[in-house]
Amino acid sequence: MRTVLLDSLLTLILFHSLLWLLLLPSSSSFPLCTNSCGFPPDSASCSSSYCYFLEGFGAPVTLKTPLTFCSYTGSSCCNATDDSALQKQFNSMNISDSTCGSIVKSILCTKCNPYSADLFTVEPNIGMVPVLCNSTTSVSSAQSSKVASGDFCVQVWDSCKDVPIRNSPFAASLQGAAGQSVSSSRLSDLWQSETDFCKAFGGSASSESVCFNGQSASFNSTVDSAPKGICLEKLGNGSYLSMVPHPDGSNRVFLSDQAGKIWLATVPAQGSGGTLDFNESSTFLDITDMVHYDTAFGVMGLAFHPNFTSNGRFFVSYNCDKTQLASCSGRCSCNSDVNCDPSKLGLNNGIQPCRYQSVISEFTVNGSSSTTPSEATSASPSEVRRIFTMGLPYTEHHGGQILFGPEDGYLYFMMGDGGNDGDPFNFAQNKKSLLGKIMRLDVNNIPSSSEINDLGLWGNYSTPKDNPSADDGQLQDEIWALGLRNPWRCSFDSKRPSYFFCADVGQEAYEEVDLISKGGNYGWRVYEGPYPYHPKWTPGGNTSLSSINPIFPVMGYNHSSVNTNVGSAAISGGYVYRAKADPCLYGRYLYADLYGLGMWAGIENPESSGNYSSTELPFNCAKETPIACDPVEGSHLPSLGIVYSFAEDNSKDVYLLASKGVYRIVRPSLCNYTCPQEGHIDNGSAPTGSSSSTGTGRLRGPTGARAPPEREFIRSAAVG
Repeated sequence: MRTVLLDSLLTLILFHSLLWLLLLPSSSSFPLCTNSCGFPPDSASCSSSYCYFLEGFGAPVTLKTPLTFCSYTGSSCCNATDDSALQKQFNSMNISDSTCGSIVKSILCTKCNPYSADLFTVEPNIGMVPVLCNSTTSVSSAQSSKVASGDFCVQVWDSCKDVPIRNSPFAASLQGAAGQSVSSSRLSDLWQSETDFCKAFGGSASSESVCFNGQSASFNSTVDSAPKGICLEKLGNGSYLSMVPHPDGSNRVFLSDQAGKIWLATVPAQGSGGTLDFNESSTFLDITDMVHYDTAFGVMGLAFHPNFTSNGRFFVSYNCDKTQLASCSGRCSCNSDVNCDPSKLGLNNGIQPCRYQSVISEFTVNGSSSTTPSEATSASPSEVRRIFTMGLPYTEHHGGQILFGPEDGYLYFMMGDGGNDGDPFNFAQNKKSLLGKIMRLDVNNIPSSSEINDLGLWGNYSTPKDNPSADDGQLQDEIWALGLRNPWRCSFDSKRPSYFFCADVGQEAYEEVDLISKGGNYGWRVYEGPYPYHPKWTPGGNTSLSSINPIFPVMGYNHSSVNTNVGSAAISGGYVYRAKADPCLYGRYLYADLYGLGMWAGIENPESSGNYSSTELPFNCAKETPIACDPVEGSHLPSLGIVYSFAEDNSKDVYLLASKGVYRIVRPSLCNYTCPQEGHIDNGSAPTGSSSSTGTGRLRGPTGARAPPEREFIRSAAVG
């Protein structure tokens, strides 16, 4: 009797589970976890198909902290215990080849993928290896372009076929037939050929299936996942140049204006209806007495040390006036070392050369309060040390953004060519000049004063030994890349941190996005984007086309595409979108024109190819934006004013910082844009450890702060 009741109960559960499955979207892209009755499957617990329905389904959980081994953040089908077990399983495999090891790790971690229920086969038991994307099966060209490097199954075979793997997951399907385990095996020991291997493990994404491409779940090729537009909500009215997420992983951010004030603010959760929450009268740091603020000058960048939560160190990039501030003193960037005579530069807007300096200063929260750095709400206004000071030849094109490399921990400093029409002294191509360069500095190993003097450094830093000067002795030690006009906002892809994008403002014809690499020369002023450039005035000499090996932009746009007036465009670089709100933007690099007249999304196709295509997208404000957006008479576009910068928070949500406020990218349907995957994405909630937004937004930023004259800012800071 008891057995009959149990069977009846299981049958009922099975019926309801099947009914639930039938109600799921046919695209098979609903976030769903599979327990799989243990990894590897246990034959006793999984002998019945009921196991799959009793234990096999569940919604992804929101992680409190990122997984250590599998590196999932946000939603995952694994908790910390699962992650630790997978790491133990991986370590036991004793894989000697790093490439194969990386691939096997990614395969093991698909158990944590929010779509794992679709990635693993069901009969007779749930396998240890997900369906691997295999473009050799029936698949459209559109789908094959989504598969990493064309065919992930072939990648697995090529990388691991001759590598011994203890207790190989690929041998699991053979172990049952043979009745014994395989202690150590190569793929070539188990499968006669790549074709046989991919018949066993490969599959393509179709209308009813999902496959794993090495990085993410690849879905139905018939679904048009191209974004139709960018939907924004307005969260604040203030005008800021920089927003940086708090290093503690919470939903707090640091906002800096151009004049020299920095605030600590709380970001509301998506869909909460809240606004930026902070107290305008309570600044985290105020260095307005140190900063020269006027049109193209002010606080240009903000970066927090990778170990900020323990050491409290952070860095501010700004400009100062040596006639107003005694500590504002550095060598002129035009000097004998770069074959430049300051007296030949002349006055620029009535200003003597190198009166204004580009500065990086270090500050700390230690000593400002008795709390830990993560709990500090203010910083000491006293400068800890001057990292860098350099006099600027002219009053434009000095970039100023600073970023820590996510993999190497070094400080990257973006510097423009110094200004004037067409870089007349050819600073950007001069390998001894730091103008028109991206620098890479070590701020953890500070030399002594005598060493700084002997090495001719510009402040308290050292240069990493693997900087490009190690291979090219003509390059100044600080230089990481050269040939840039005015890099305006750079970012690392959070998913693929070796991808380093910089937007470079053009002279009169083309705005470009460059993929930065070690020692790369990006052409200015031999080229402006893809076009040869012919300067009108060349007192500093020329660089011939044949003498350099330029790297051309991967994305960009002509000035004429946004405005027919010459020089009336300037690019603002963004981020590779990795948030959940708009799945159709996922993996695409976003950038905009400074005038707020155009936004683009670019994508590499196929992955790892270096080939990019970009599409200009319409944008609008959400119907239920917390703060109303300003309309533009006679246009469907909202009025953003000047788009100064993009920003990203700890949830990877992307923001636009504009002269008319702070805007966040939200679900496309809120602007009536369609994205088939939107309904299947969990938008998540605020990260653990964050302070909750009340949804009322007590203050919306310093609305009374002085805003830079917009056209002056563009002409001086960007277009020149």
